[in-house]
Amino acid sequence: MLEEFKKFALRGNVVDLAIGVIIGAAFSRIVDSIVGDIFMPVIGAVTGGLDFSNYFLPLSKEVTAASLAEARKQGAVLAFGNFITIAINFIIVAWVLFMVVKGMNKLQKAEKAKEAPEAAADVKLLTEIRDILKDKGAA
Repeated sequence: MLEEFKKFALRGNVVDLAIGVIIGAAFSRIVDSIVGDIFMPVIGAVTGGLDFSNYFLPLSKEVTAASLAEARKQGAVLAFGNFITIAINFIIVAWVLFMVVKGMNKLQKAEKAKEAPEAAADVKLLTEIRDILKDKGAA
């Protein structure tokens, strides 16, 4: 049984997954920093310091607080501002990840183009003949 577990744990897919999770956790901190330290302050400056996170709707007459944290202590609240903030964060994170994946795809295409072997001389000649014949047939 120990030998089976060892084979399972050291299988390539499991190790790759573990590495992916660890790198993903580290990358998550980078993305959180980009959102919290770079993008959100810019959005706050553009909107005049508007902070959605404290917008709420009290669901009880007992709630009289001005901040969300205090209002939650007093009773039920609908924290729509917090949802808006989280939705904006999600959009920014999704955009940053999209740009990262797009950049990585571009790098991979460039690497594949470098690695592509040059065609043999006879294959090049046949390709040129085919293209010439195709052009004459289209004309």
